[in-house]
Amino acid sequence: MSNFDPNAILRGAQLTFVGANRALQNPEIFTTSHYRQAALAVCAGLAIRIIINIPIYIVKACIWVVSFLVDLDHETWDDRLIGGLDFVSKSVLQVPFFLMMVMSSITPTLDNLFMDSLKWVDSTYVQKHKSDDPTTLRAMYYPALRMYSTHGERQKKEQRSFLDGVLLFATKYGRRAGISLAVYLCTFIPVIGRFVLPAASFYTFNKAVGPVPAGIVFASGLIVPKHYMVQFLQTYFSSRSLMSQLLEPYFHRIRFNKQQKRVWFIDRSGVLFGFSAAFAVMVKVPLLGVLIYGIAEASTAYLITKITEPPPPPGSGDKEFVESEVRWKNKHLFLNLPLDRLDEFNARMTGAEKVKSQISEAPRQKFT
Repeated sequence: MSNFDPNAILRGAQLTFVGANRALQNPEIFTTSHYRQAALAVCAGLAIRIIINIPIYIVKACIWVVSFLVDLDHETWDDRLIGGLDFVSKSVLQVPFFLMMVMSSITPTLDNLFMDSLKWVDSTYVQKHKSDDPTTLRAMYYPALRMYSTHGERQKKEQRSFLDGVLLFATKYGRRAGISLAVYLCTFIPVIGRFVLPAASFYTFNKAVGPVPAGIVFASGLIVPKHYMVQFLQTYFSSRSLMSQLLEPYFHRIRFNKQQKRVWFIDRSGVLFGFSAAFAVMVKVPLLGVLIYGIAEASTAYLITKITEPPPPPGSGDKEFVESEVRWKNKHLFLNLPLDRLDEFNARMTGAEKVKSQISEAPRQKFT
């Protein structure tokens, strides 16, 4: 429960606004290159959205034709049908979110945006602390990370055509969307239907964040209306997927194995959810969603400097660094730090400094 407690979620939400504000101050994100990629992403997203929604358009056209033959002014089934199709499209299948994820998987622009933003975060940190003793400042992230190779990942994207990228991601998305739709349809089964969504939620949450949050979600699912529960769960799952995509530039350089990466995410699950939840909702906004996605990627550079230690230059110590990063050692210190002192956080603080900071700030550390 400590990984997914309200304090961690609140701190993640705070990082959303602080990180976005820091990212928008960077003049490098307003370059022609980024604008061009954003324009292409918007056009491609609109085209894919129209294609995917063709079945809904056909149903609406049929209802429109029927309206000439039957008086639908006093009927409600047509409104319920259209409303149900829109709900399935936006909340169950997550079509708008799917479009954003497709674009992130086929273009290297977000990786460049992440690195440009990380460079800006480092330079801003130095500027804010230029009067401090240099020996007390944290190490820089950008100089070391840019030396790590992403050749394998970049080569895959360069060799992958636009259509191949879409098909690859559509296959993964189709499997997940199929499961979501199947679970949603099972909720209409008499008697047992009301238990399907809470049970599926408990199973997923138990694996991701532990039994206590899973039990709370299960109990809530028994009393909360189904459509609210679906929206909450899909926001949670889409925020997890979004966070995984946003962190790809980091994991392309710092290589964790599958088990290490799983523990890394679980140990930081509350902060990551708080950070990504707002972005996961905003990226669904038509047209503006892809621009918000870019801001989210730029903000992730700031997040990385708060939940990881500065990496060493690539070399013989890579494996030891990865192993040391699986667990978030300074989690409690960071979660208890006042908001106005986030920039003072040093991931390499000594044990004595940690104790001193915790004692001196104890009266001001409560967020929940």
